[in-house]
Amino acid sequence: MPLLNKTASSTPRPLNTALALAIIPLSGFATDIYIPSLPDMADKLHVPSSQIQATLTIFLLSYGITQLFIGSLLDSFGRYLPNLAALFLFIVATFVIVNTQNILVIYLMRVVHGISISVITICKRSYFTDVYKGDKLKHYISLFSIIWSTAPILAPFLGGYLQTRFGWSANFYFLGLLGSVFLVLELLIGRETLITPERFQIGAVVKSYRTMLGTMDFCSGLTILGLGYAALIIFGMASPFLIEKVLHYSSQVTGNLALVSGVAVLIGGVISKSLLHKPFLQKLILAAALMIAATIAVGLYTLHSESLYTLLAFVVLVHTAAAFIFNNIFSYCLLRFPAYSGKAAGLTGGGFYIVASFAGTLLINILEIRTQFFLGIGYLILALASIFLLLYTKWRKDY
Repeated sequence: MPLLNKTASSTPRPLNTALALAIIPLSGFATDIYIPSLPDMADKLHVPSSQIQATLTIFLLSYGITQLFIGSLLDSFGRYLPNLAALFLFIVATFVIVNTQNILVIYLMRVVHGISISVITICKRSYFTDVYKGDKLKHYISLFSIIWSTAPILAPFLGGYLQTRFGWSANFYFLGLLGSVFLVLELLIGRETLITPERFQIGAVVKSYRTMLGTMDFCSGLTILGLGYAALIIFGMASPFLIEKVLHYSSQVTGNLALVSGVAVLIGGVISKSLLHKPFLQKLILAAALMIAATIAVGLYTLHSESLYTLLAFVVLVHTAAAFIFNNIFSYCLLRFPAYSGKAAGLTGGGFYIVASFAGTLLINILEIRTQFFLGIGYLILALASIFLLLYTKWRKDY
């Protein structure tokens, strides 16, 4: 069959590069597009809000855990066919969700979402390490966070519109159609980019993972990435209820504020890219310090007056700083072990998602965020932990 015999090539092609960049935000769409629908899903499915919030956590955990080992498999079995299979599974799981009222079935399909999206993400990250080298590779890696941030910008805004007009299931229909478009494009122009597959040997895989996880700066980087993304998670879980139940705005407003969050993430990524050659540690410590100062200032003000504008201030200031830190650390971790490109991509993506899901869920449950002040407490905890790791980790000076 022609599909199975596509010739592997590491020569960059503009269409393949554009498709790889376009698919990167799919993971963000899978989490963010239905955030404005969380209260409606809880009502329509007749379950507590905590059970609907768990669909986010389940996705993040399965997505993160799968990435921990999928990189080594893709280094052995290629990128193209696993990517096709993962896109197909994602589409099937999405349409199952909109045709069930059983929360347990939805949980299972979100696990399938997490696994399939992790395969797609690592395939596309590995595409860049397969076909680009040197400064060109650094350029594209620095673009990852900027491109990825288009999902938090577009998805909740679109999700709020679909929720208002058609209800929660419309968001998942959109995901299924989007996945279908990507699958067709992959069938038409996709190709294998892994020239020399590694022989899959458990011993060699374990050794490479032991090397990476035994390196302090890499592990600190994974943790800081997770803490930064946890800020977005607690906002995503808490904001629909703060906006719609406490402040009594519509789901469209939830989507609009999530759009602002996405813009803040984009701005943080753009600033990070523009300051790529500035001293690594100094700029990150400054960003973390500004994040702490902003959190304290806005948090204290919410004790006097809590409104949509104070929530907006949290989003703009905290999410911009968190994205700035995230983009720098993400590039650092991906380039830390060039000999293990697929494994490093998987471990980086999987590791920070696991940290983020645990940290975000833990803060949501412990703080029981029902006011903006406690949202600020959550942000402050994450920022303090990040600056501690930045200060007490020995980072490579040649980055």
